[in-house]
Parts: sequence; structure tokens; C-alpha cells
Amino acid sequence: MPPQSPATGQSAPVSIGIDFGTSNTVVAFAHADGHTEALNFEHGGQGLNHFVTALCFWDERRPGKSTIRVEGGPWAIEQFVEATTALRFIQSFKSFAASATFQETRIFRERFRFEDLLATFLNTLVKHADGRLDLSAANLVIGRPVTFAGRQPDDDLAMQRYRTAFERLGASSPTYVYEPVGAAFFYARQLKRDATVLVADFGGGTSDFSIMRFEQVAGQLKAEPLAHSGIGIAGDAFDYSIVDRIVSPRLGKGGRFRSFDKELSIPNHYYANLARWHQLAMMKTNGDLKGLQDLAKVAVEPEKLEKFIEIVEFDMGFALYSAVSKAKIALSSQDETEFRFAGGDIEISAALKRRDFERWIAGDVARIEASLDEGLSRANTRAEEIERVFLTGGTSFVPAIRKLFAERFGEERLVSTDQFESIAYGLALIGQDKQKERWEVRKAA
Repeated sequence: MPPQSPATGQSAPVSIGIDFGTSNTVVAFAHADGHTEALNFEHGGQGLNHFVTALCFWDERRPGKSTIRVEGGPWAIEQFVEATTALRFIQSFKSFAASATFQETRIFRERFRFEDLLATFLNTLVKHADGRLDLSAANLVIGRPVTFAGRQPDDDLAMQRYRTAFERLGASSPTYVYEPVGAAFFYARQLKRDATVLVADFGGGTSDFSIMRFEQVAGQLKAEPLAHSGIGIAGDAFDYSIVDRIVSPRLGKGGRFRSFDKELSIPNHYYANLARWHQLAMMKTNGDLKGLQDLAKVAVEPEKLEKFIEIVEFDMGFALYSAVSKAKIALSSQDETEFRFAGGDIEISAALKRRDFERWIAGDVARIEASLDEGLSRANTRAEEIERVFLTGGTSFVPAIRKLFAERFGEERLVSTDQFESIAYGLALIGQDKQKERWEVRKAA
């Protein structure tokens, strides 16, 4: 268990930290003595410290009655895998939080806004906590990205949606804190002396940076935030580079269809839906699936579009992106791997080389570096003045990302971990600070 909190002072006996993530959600508790622990979920004979950020809806029909049922987390995946009836599987929906263009999605007979999806997800999390989680508790700290995902993220809209959803679960006045600040509090336990620290948090949808100064004052570790920056590019964007180059061409991208006496290109916007799981799931209700079905009737290579249609109709997004993630992870330790996806009548396989993958993501890595530079500039801090760099999140293990930070700061200053709970632990520790309001985000970065 993580030891003493770096936060100053002690407040309520127990504080709660919630890291609502694009891929996984983690809840942690911190006690007044600095002892912390993650909320553990028992599923399939295993204890899990993370709750997959996923929802599965299905239509349960009985004689004379039809009811929409829902599950979340690993129970959502279980329902999806074992289902024998129509369902909707939604994952990575956090990426919609700051999107003004996303107003609602229809799930069977009901309409869901973002705040409805989040409140529904939180309900399933609380249910499976078996009475161990009360979101109406006074000492609740919730993480949020420095910059939300999306092309033109609306920070105020995202926070309004967060507050609406959490208030439905009884959270009347939670404290919202940048996610990398939570990670900084977790990692600060390792510091033996005063230090200026950079925390780089690579999630599924965003890359966030916080630069903080930690000092020992009267036997306590004090923390001062110097600057924050972030960008809506991270693991999901890297995954999409694999989908776009290997999967999409085998599903008809770049193909043509007949219109009267002409041949026209299949519109690329259908393949943009493959960027993330949640967008793929929405194709059933936004008209894109019907558009694909019409195009397949006049396509030059209809069999490729039929594969695309099958992936959408049978909700194969989870299996597809599991295959993508497996290949990306393999490239962290290998120069070459095989990408392989199989589902229904579809089988896609191809050799995948690290040098090609790094070429595909080079533009995104450059934009991540520019966001890092922005944070350093805001903090009026040079790279050589950063004494410790803490890297968190699965994307921090991508060699191109690791190389970026090693070249900028030196390998000896880098510390990385794949610990899922670091942000949630830090958020809970902040809840033990008598002046935790100073960490609260009051306006967009």
C-alpha cells in the first residue's frame, strides 16, 4: 500500500479519489494517517483494482414486457461476450465529454446524453462496490484531464456534464483536480529532497503534463504547482494509426463504387469512425451503417464493405481494438510483430514493424512534444531544471515516447510505472489536505 501522503495536514478520516479514465476507472481511499488503498472488485474469481470504462445495454424481452438492462466494467464485457440478444456496447465514451457536436445517442428506445452515460456508468460502479463506495461523502476528489480529447474541446461543457452526472449520485461539492497533479502526489513519496518535478500522464484520450515544486518545510512535504499543459492525443490515436494503415484498406478504404456511368471513391468519413471504439458503436444509430449497406450494393469490391458492415453489426470493436492493443504492446519490446484479428467470417493479418509504426505516429509525437514545451514555457522552467520526470500510463512505454523524454531530460531522471492506481491514490491523498481547495481546477488551463 502507498505510504504517507505528501499532502499537508489532515482533515476527514477518509477521502475518496476517483480517476475516471478513457479506458479504465480507479477509485482509491486515503485515511488520515496516510494509509491508502484501491477499491477492489471481485470478478470471475479475480480481484481487480480497476473498473473498465465500458457499458453494455441489452433489450430483455419477456411476454408482454421489454426492459432495457445495463452493466458496466468487466461485467459489461462479460455480457457482451456471452450475449445471445441484441445489445449496445459502449467504451471510451469519456472522449465525448467536451464535444459540443455530441448531443445524444439512441440506445434502443431511449436517448442518452453524455451525462446520462456517465451517471449510468457510475451507478454500475457503485453497485459492484457492494456498499463500500458512497459518492455523497464530503471528501471526494475527482480527476479531470488538463485538456479534454477532441478537435475543439469545450472545457466548460465537459465540466458541466461531469458535475451533472456526479450530482445524480449524491456528489454535491466534489473537488476537481488535474489528473497529473494526482499522479504527482503519488510519486512525490519517492522524493528524498526538494525537487522540481514533471509528471507526464498518458491516458487513452489525452496526454497531460504538470510541473510542480516539492519542498520539505518543517518536516512536511509542501507542493506548489508551476504550470500545466495537455493535448487530446494519446494511446487511442496511436492505435488508430495501426487501424488506418492495416485494417481500413481491408474494409474498403480507398475503394470505389459505381454511380450511373461513373466510378467514385468511397467516402473516407466512414473510416474515421474506426478511430475509437465508441465512434464505431455509434454507426448503428447515426445513419452510417445504412450508408455502408447502400454502398456495398454498388461497390467495385463489395466483399470488403461487407466485412466492415459485419464488424459494426456484430459489435466487434472490442475484439478489433484488443488485437490492435496487443500488437502495439508487442512493439514496445520487439522490432516486429504480427497483427492478427479474427471474428465471424473476417480474418485480417499483417506483419507490423516498429519503424513503420513510429513513422505513422511521428506527427502525433511532435504535437505531444509541443504541448510539453508549452508547459515548460508556462512554468518558466528549462528542461535541465527538471530534476525528476514521472511517466505514467501505458503509452509512456511506447519507445518513441520514451526516447523523446530520455533525449530531453536524460534517462537517469526518468521514472515510469504501469501502476493503474497512481492517479487515484494521489487524488485521495489530496483529499487529506486541509487546504485541498488550492488544487481545485476553477477554469480551463
